[in-house]
Amino acid sequence: MGIENIKKAKTESRRRLIISILKILLLLAIVVGIPLYIWFYHGDIISRWKSVDDVVAFLNHYETESILIYIILQIIQVVISVIPGQVFQMAAGYLYGFWEALLFAMTGAVLGTMISFMLAKLLGRDFLHILFGEEKISYYIERLNSKKVYVIVFLVYLIPGIPKDMVSYAAGASEIRFKPFIILSAIGRLPGMVGSLLMGTMLEEERFGFAIVIGIFAVITCILCLIFREKIMAWIDKVYGKLSS
Repeated sequence: MGIENIKKAKTESRRRLIISILKILLLLAIVVGIPLYIWFYHGDIISRWKSVDDVVAFLNHYETESILIYIILQIIQVVISVIPGQVFQMAAGYLYGFWEALLFAMTGAVLGTMISFMLAKLLGRDFLHILFGEEKISYYIERLNSKKVYVIVFLVYLIPGIPKDMVSYAAGASEIRFKPFIILSAIGRLPGMVGSLLMGTMLEEERFGFAIVIGIFAVITCILCLIFREKIMAWIDKVYGKLSS
């Protein structure tokens, strides 16, 4: 029995070593491989994505494949944050029209969030420390493990300026459930994404006054959300009870 236990222990040790190596390789592929590939093979394209017109011209170049390319790039933007999200969303509104662009943008954003969440589950908390730093990732994981986790997720994705993509990874390493997180993060993204897409649509229609109004409205909405956050939290708590049941 002693020899068999030793063999089992060695086998388990090898299995864990292999898994650790695979995790490291996956981490390197994400953190190093993808950015290097984009930098060396598509760096000139990314450097030109400084305005809505630049991105529209890039997508128009691919014609029928542009929709798939846009969705893929939206996924990459969420997973590794190498693409300017707002400019790209405005370009989608400009090129595809509001409703189609909203469908494409949300598809890419949700898929990117799902991938980030599952990668965090696979890589584990220690590997996230390497990606983002122990202090930052621990800060978000601690809050995502609180009783108000669903409210926190909604507000994090709703309020501009918070690193949403980092939160997607932190969520995967926390105790939050997958389905409520994906639903609430998508709902939280909507207002900001709708604003960017509408601005792109208005620019395409040369309704510049409306584009300015939308921008101002987006700022006011964010301020109001902060002022009335207690009432919003009370309503979200009821929704969470149903999602978690």
